[in-house]
Amino acid sequence: MQSIKAQTLFLIGIAGAFLMVTTMEFQRKAERNGLTTVQDSIPKLDSTTGLKIAPGFDMVRAQCTACHSSRLILQYRATREGWKERIRWMQQKQNLWDLGENEPIILDYLAKNYGPEKKEVRREPLQPIEWYKLNSK
Repeated sequence: MQSIKAQTLFLIGIAGAFLMVTTMEFQRKAERNGLTTVQDSIPKLDSTTGLKIAPGFDMVRAQCTACHSSRLILQYRATREGWKERIRWMQQKQNLWDLGENEPIILDYLAKNYGPEKKEVRREPLQPIEWYKLNSK
């Protein structure tokens, strides 16, 4: 009985090692060929703020969420110029401090990660069709 359990555990261990090696080899080949997996293409989100973790994230978290919830960022989408206008409004109306050399970093992050969403558009309407009569016998 003990030897059957030992053999079973041994086989499970071998199978696990095989799967691990196979997966690692697949990932190495994908990296060499410039391929990414679906998991790689999904942006990582900060568990506290819900913001995308990308270059500039730390600066945005420090500067923006010091005054307001990150939800304001998540619900507003704009171009770089739109974000700049929003910052200017906050500086004029809400006493936001001068961001100085941090402003371009913040604008880059916001424009790249929270820019306007691409809208699905419908195709152009079909052009009128010239119908013809079929001759029936």
